[in-house]
Amino acid sequence: MQEFAPPDDVEVLSAHHAQVGALRVRRSLPQRRRRTVGAWCFADHMGPADVTEGSGLDVGPHPHTGLQTVTWLTDGQALHRDSLGTEQVIAAGELNLMTAGNGVSHAEEATGHYRGTLQGIQLWIAQGDESRDAAADFEHHGDLPRVEFAQGSATVLLGDLAGTRSPARCDHPLVGAELRLNGRLPIPLEPTFEYGAIVLDGLVELGGHELGPGTMAYLNPGRDELGLFARSASTVILLGGVPLQEEIFMWWNFVARSRAEIDAAYDSWRNNDGRFGKVDSGLARVETAPPYWRSRES
Repeated sequence: MQEFAPPDDVEVLSAHHAQVGALRVRRSLPQRRRRTVGAWCFADHMGPADVTEGSGLDVGPHPHTGLQTVTWLTDGQALHRDSLGTEQVIAAGELNLMTAGNGVSHAEEATGHYRGTLQGIQLWIAQGDESRDAAADFEHHGDLPRVEFAQGSATVLLGDLAGTRSPARCDHPLVGAELRLNGRLPIPLEPTFEYGAIVLDGLVELGGHELGPGTMAYLNPGRDELGLFARSASTVILLGGVPLQEEIFMWWNFVARSRAEIDAAYDSWRNNDGRFGKVDSGLARVETAPPYWRSRES
Protein backbone atom coordinates (compact mmCIF):
# COMPACT_ATOMS: atom_id res chain seq x y z
CA MET A 1 0.00 0.00 0.00
CA GLN A 2 1.29 3.47 -0.89
CA GLU A 3 2.09 5.68 2.07
CA PHE A 4 1.32 9.38 2.17
CA ALA A 5 3.05 12.07 4.19
CA PRO A 6 1.01 13.71 6.95
CA PRO A 7 -0.99 16.62 5.51
CA ASP A 8 0.27 20.15 5.99
CA ASP A 9 -1.87 22.84 7.58
CA VAL A 10 -4.73 24.30 5.58
CA GLU A 11 -3.68 27.22 3.37
CA VAL A 12 -6.32 29.97 3.25
CA LEU A 13 -6.41 32.12 0.10
CA SER A 14 -8.48 35.26 -0.44
CA ALA A 15 -10.21 35.78 -3.78
CA HIS A 16 -9.74 38.98 -5.72
CA HIS A 17 -12.52 40.87 -7.44
CA ALA A 18 -12.92 41.07 -11.21
CA GLN A 19 -15.52 42.38 -13.62
CA VAL A 20 -17.07 39.85 -16.02
CA GLY A 21 -19.75 41.27 -18.28
CA ALA A 22 -22.29 43.02 -16.07
CA LEU A 23 -21.28 41.19 -12.89
CA ARG A 24 -18.55 41.66 -10.31
CA VAL A 25 -17.08 38.28 -9.36
CA ARG A 26 -14.81 36.79 -6.70
CA ARG A 27 -11.92 35.01 -8.44
CA SER A 28 -10.26 32.25 -6.40
CA LEU A 29 -8.22 30.77 -9.28
CA PRO A 30 -5.79 31.58 -10.70
CA GLN A 31 -3.80 33.72 -8.31
CA ARG A 32 -0.14 34.26 -7.61
CA ARG A 33 0.08 31.85 -4.68
CA ARG A 34 -1.98 29.11 -6.29
CA ARG A 35 -2.43 28.80 -10.05
CA THR A 36 -4.23 25.46 -10.19
CA VAL A 37 -5.90 22.77 -8.10
CA GLY A 38 -5.41 19.60 -10.07
CA ALA A 39 -6.50 20.49 -13.61
CA TRP A 40 -8.89 23.16 -12.27
CA CYS A 41 -7.35 26.46 -13.39
CA PHE A 42 -10.07 29.10 -12.98
CA ALA A 43 -12.86 29.77 -10.48
CA ASP A 44 -15.22 32.76 -10.53
CA HIS A 45 -17.95 33.08 -7.89
CA MET A 46 -20.78 35.08 -9.53
CA GLY A 47 -23.29 37.03 -7.47
CA PRO A 48 -25.55 37.06 -5.69
CA ALA A 49 -26.79 39.72 -8.10
CA ASP A 50 -30.17 40.99 -9.26
CA VAL A 51 -30.92 40.28 -12.92
CA THR A 52 -33.88 40.96 -15.20
CA GLU A 53 -35.41 39.41 -18.29
CA GLY A 54 -33.14 41.56 -20.48
CA SER A 55 -30.05 42.10 -18.36
CA GLY A 56 -28.01 39.35 -16.73
CA LEU A 57 -24.44 38.18 -17.20
CA ASP A 58 -24.25 40.15 -20.47
CA VAL A 59 -21.00 38.57 -21.69
CA GLY A 60 -20.85 38.88 -25.48
CA PRO A 61 -19.31 36.30 -27.83
CA HIS A 62 -15.75 35.48 -26.83
CA PRO A 63 -13.31 32.66 -27.66
CA HIS A 64 -11.79 29.76 -25.74
CA THR A 65 -9.11 27.17 -26.46
CA GLY A 66 -7.63 24.28 -24.49
CA LEU A 67 -10.14 24.25 -21.64
CA GLN A 68 -13.53 23.13 -20.42
CA THR A 69 -15.95 25.63 -18.88
CA VAL A 70 -18.08 24.28 -16.04
CA THR A 71 -21.04 26.50 -15.12
CA TRP A 72 -23.07 25.73 -12.00
CA LEU A 73 -25.80 27.98 -10.62
CA THR A 74 -27.04 27.90 -7.05
CA ASP A 75 -29.76 30.48 -7.73
CA GLY A 76 -31.44 31.90 -10.81
CA GLN A 77 -31.17 31.27 -14.55
CA ALA A 78 -28.95 32.30 -17.46
CA LEU A 79 -28.77 31.64 -21.21
CA HIS A 80 -25.79 30.03 -22.95
CA ARG A 81 -25.25 30.38 -26.71
CA ASP A 82 -22.22 29.02 -28.56
CA SER A 83 -20.67 28.57 -31.99
CA LEU A 84 -21.82 24.93 -32.07
CA GLY A 85 -25.39 26.24 -32.40
CA THR A 86 -26.29 25.55 -28.77
CA GLU A 87 -28.95 27.68 -27.10
CA GLN A 88 -29.39 26.40 -23.54
CA VAL A 89 -31.03 27.94 -20.48
CA ILE A 90 -29.31 26.82 -17.30
CA ALA A 91 -31.16 26.97 -13.98
CA ALA A 92 -30.08 26.47 -10.39
CA GLY A 93 -29.05 22.86 -9.81
CA GLU A 94 -28.10 22.28 -13.46
CA LEU A 95 -24.69 21.96 -15.11
CA ASN A 96 -23.34 23.33 -18.40
CA LEU A 97 -20.08 21.79 -19.61
CA MET A 98 -18.47 23.26 -22.72
CA THR A 99 -15.29 21.73 -24.13
CA ALA A 100 -13.26 24.21 -26.18
CA GLY A 101 -10.61 21.96 -27.72
CA ASN A 102 -9.00 23.76 -30.67
CA GLY A 103 -11.54 26.56 -30.52
CA VAL A 104 -15.08 27.56 -29.61
CA SER A 105 -16.86 30.82 -28.84
CA HIS A 106 -19.89 31.51 -26.66
CA ALA A 107 -22.00 34.19 -25.02
CA GLU A 108 -23.72 34.30 -21.63
CA GLU A 109 -26.95 36.27 -21.61
CA ALA A 110 -30.20 37.07 -19.88
CA THR A 111 -32.88 34.47 -20.51
CA GLY A 112 -35.63 36.79 -21.73
CA HIS A 113 -38.00 35.52 -19.04
CA TYR A 114 -36.22 35.25 -15.66
CA ARG A 115 -36.13 38.10 -13.15
CA GLY A 116 -34.60 37.61 -9.70
CA THR A 117 -31.33 36.63 -8.05
CA LEU A 118 -28.43 35.03 -9.89
CA GLN A 119 -25.60 33.22 -8.11
CA GLY A 120 -23.21 30.48 -9.05
CA ILE A 121 -19.70 29.62 -10.10
CA GLN A 122 -17.87 29.22 -13.40
CA LEU A 123 -14.86 26.93 -13.43
CA TRP A 124 -12.27 26.04 -16.05
CA ILE A 125 -10.43 22.75 -16.48
CA ALA A 126 -7.15 22.72 -18.42
CA GLN A 127 -7.41 20.10 -21.15
CA GLY A 128 -4.63 17.58 -21.64
CA ASP A 129 -2.74 16.86 -24.85
CA GLU A 130 -5.14 14.08 -25.77
CA SER A 131 -8.09 16.48 -26.15
CA ARG A 132 -6.96 20.10 -26.25
CA ASP A 133 -6.59 20.15 -30.06
CA ALA A 134 -9.76 18.15 -30.70
CA ALA A 135 -13.21 19.38 -31.72
CA ALA A 136 -15.38 21.46 -29.40
CA ASP A 137 -18.37 19.97 -27.57
CA PHE A 138 -21.20 20.92 -25.21
CA GLU A 139 -23.20 19.04 -22.57
CA HIS A 140 -26.10 20.06 -20.35
CA HIS A 141 -27.04 18.01 -17.30
CA GLY A 142 -30.32 18.81 -15.60
CA ASP A 143 -30.06 16.14 -12.91
CA LEU A 144 -26.86 15.22 -11.12
CA PRO A 145 -26.30 12.57 -8.44
CA ARG A 146 -26.33 13.56 -4.78
CA VAL A 147 -24.78 11.93 -1.73
CA GLU A 148 -26.70 12.39 1.53
CA PHE A 149 -24.94 12.79 4.86
CA ALA A 150 -26.34 13.21 8.36
CA GLN A 151 -25.87 16.99 8.34
CA GLY A 152 -25.67 17.86 4.68
CA SER A 153 -25.31 16.63 1.13
CA ALA A 154 -22.92 16.65 -1.81
CA THR A 155 -23.95 17.07 -5.45
CA VAL A 156 -21.31 15.53 -7.71
CA LEU A 157 -20.66 17.88 -10.64
CA LEU A 158 -17.71 16.04 -12.23
CA GLY A 159 -15.77 12.92 -11.37
CA ASP A 160 -16.78 10.84 -8.36
CA LEU A 161 -17.16 11.38 -4.64
CA ALA A 162 -17.98 8.83 -1.96
CA GLY A 163 -18.53 6.17 -4.63
CA THR A 164 -20.99 8.30 -6.62
CA ARG A 165 -20.04 9.42 -10.14
CA SER A 166 -21.31 12.31 -12.24
CA PRO A 167 -22.51 11.54 -15.79
CA ALA A 168 -20.65 14.63 -17.11
CA ARG A 169 -17.59 14.15 -19.29
CA CYS A 170 -14.42 13.96 -17.23
CA ASP A 171 -11.06 13.63 -19.00
CA HIS A 172 -8.84 14.01 -15.92
CA PRO A 173 -8.61 12.27 -12.53
CA LEU A 174 -10.51 14.99 -10.67
CA VAL A 175 -13.67 15.83 -8.76
CA GLY A 176 -15.97 18.83 -8.48
CA ALA A 177 -18.86 18.90 -6.02
CA GLU A 178 -21.27 21.28 -4.33
CA LEU A 179 -21.45 20.72 -0.57
CA ARG A 180 -24.46 21.93 1.42
CA LEU A 181 -24.06 21.59 5.16
CA ASN A 182 -25.52 22.70 8.45
CA GLY A 183 -23.35 21.06 11.07
CA ARG A 184 -20.43 18.68 10.67
CA LEU A 185 -19.82 17.16 7.26
CA PRO A 186 -17.03 14.56 6.91
CA ILE A 187 -16.20 14.18 3.20
CA PRO A 188 -14.08 11.22 2.05
CA LEU A 189 -11.10 12.32 -0.07
CA GLU A 190 -8.76 10.68 -2.56
CA PRO A 191 -5.27 10.91 -0.97
CA THR A 192 -3.51 11.42 -4.33
CA PHE A 193 -5.57 14.58 -4.98
CA GLU A 194 -4.92 18.15 -3.90
CA TYR A 195 -8.11 20.04 -2.99
CA GLY A 196 -9.60 23.49 -2.86
CA ALA A 197 -12.77 24.37 -0.92
CA ILE A 198 -14.46 27.61 -2.04
CA VAL A 199 -17.19 29.05 0.19
CA LEU A 200 -20.16 30.50 -1.72
CA ASP A 201 -22.30 31.39 1.27
CA GLY A 202 -22.42 30.88 5.01
CA LEU A 203 -19.48 30.35 7.34
CA VAL A 204 -17.55 27.11 7.78
CA GLU A 205 -14.67 25.96 9.97
CA LEU A 206 -11.79 23.89 8.64
CA GLY A 207 -8.52 23.10 10.36
CA GLY A 208 -8.95 25.89 12.89
CA HIS A 209 -9.81 28.48 10.22
CA GLU A 210 -13.13 30.25 9.70
CA LEU A 211 -13.98 30.56 6.02
CA GLY A 212 -16.64 32.77 4.45
CA PRO A 213 -17.46 33.92 0.92
CA GLY A 214 -14.36 35.12 -0.86
CA THR A 215 -12.04 32.53 0.66
CA MET A 216 -10.65 29.23 -0.60
CA ALA A 217 -8.96 26.62 1.58
CA TYR A 218 -6.19 24.66 -0.14
CA LEU A 219 -5.18 21.18 1.03
CA ASN A 220 -2.09 19.28 -0.09
CA PRO A 221 -2.35 15.63 -1.18
CA GLY A 222 -2.25 13.11 1.64
CA ARG A 223 -5.69 13.45 3.27
CA ASP A 224 -8.41 10.83 3.20
CA GLU A 225 -11.11 13.00 4.79
CA LEU A 226 -12.23 16.61 4.86
CA GLY A 227 -13.84 17.72 8.12
CA LEU A 228 -16.03 20.79 7.57
CA PHE A 229 -18.25 22.34 10.23
CA ALA A 230 -20.95 24.98 9.71
CA ARG A 231 -22.96 26.64 12.47
CA SER A 232 -25.65 27.62 9.95
CA ALA A 233 -26.62 26.60 6.41
CA SER A 234 -23.58 26.98 4.13
CA THR A 235 -22.59 26.14 0.55
CA VAL A 236 -19.08 25.11 -0.47
CA ILE A 237 -17.62 24.12 -3.84
CA LEU A 238 -15.06 21.33 -3.51
CA LEU A 239 -12.46 20.95 -6.26
CA GLY A 240 -9.85 18.21 -6.34
CA GLY A 241 -7.46 16.47 -8.67
CA VAL A 242 -4.02 15.03 -9.22
CA PRO A 243 -1.53 17.93 -9.27
CA LEU A 244 -0.61 18.98 -12.82
CA GLN A 245 2.80 17.78 -13.89
CA GLU A 246 3.12 20.15 -16.85
CA GLU A 247 3.23 23.92 -17.04
CA ILE A 248 0.28 25.64 -18.66
CA PHE A 249 0.08 29.15 -20.05
CA MET A 250 -3.10 31.12 -19.44
CA TRP A 251 -3.88 34.45 -21.02
CA TRP A 252 -7.32 36.00 -21.49
CA ASN A 253 -9.63 33.10 -22.47
CA PHE A 254 -6.96 30.71 -23.69
CA VAL A 255 -5.17 27.82 -21.98
CA ALA A 256 -2.09 26.67 -23.86
CA ARG A 257 1.44 25.31 -23.55
CA SER A 258 3.28 28.22 -25.14
CA ARG A 259 2.97 31.88 -25.97
CA ALA A 260 3.05 30.95 -29.66
CA GLU A 261 -0.20 28.99 -29.25
CA ILE A 262 -1.82 31.94 -27.52
CA ASP A 263 -0.59 34.34 -30.21
CA ALA A 264 -2.14 32.13 -32.89
CA ALA A 265 -5.48 31.92 -31.04
CA TYR A 266 -5.56 35.69 -30.46
CA ASP A 267 -4.82 36.39 -34.15
CA SER A 268 -7.58 34.00 -35.23
CA TRP A 269 -10.11 35.80 -33.02
CA ARG A 270 -8.95 39.28 -34.05
CA ASN A 271 -9.00 38.38 -37.74
CA ASN A 272 -12.30 36.46 -37.47
CA ASP A 273 -10.80 33.73 -39.65
CA GLY A 274 -13.46 31.12 -38.85
CA ARG A 275 -11.56 29.12 -36.22
CA PHE A 276 -14.01 30.15 -33.48
CA GLY A 277 -17.18 30.04 -35.55
CA LYS A 278 -20.08 32.42 -35.01
CA VAL A 279 -22.45 32.87 -32.07
CA ASP A 280 -26.05 33.87 -32.77
CA SER A 281 -26.13 36.63 -30.17
CA GLY A 282 -27.35 40.20 -30.05
CA LEU A 283 -24.41 41.16 -27.84
CA ALA A 284 -21.24 42.62 -29.29
CA ARG A 285 -18.13 40.48 -29.72
CA VAL A 286 -15.65 40.86 -26.87
CA GLU A 287 -12.33 42.27 -28.01
CA THR A 288 -9.10 42.82 -26.10
CA ALA A 289 -5.63 44.25 -26.63
CA PRO A 290 -2.85 41.93 -27.83
CA PRO A 291 -0.93 39.82 -25.30
CA TYR A 292 1.32 41.92 -23.10
CA TRP A 293 4.53 40.28 -24.34
CA ARG A 294 3.96 41.61 -27.86
CA SER A 295 4.44 45.20 -26.70
CA ARG A 296 7.62 44.15 -24.91
CA GLU A 297 8.99 42.48 -28.02
CA SER A 298 8.14 45.33 -30.43
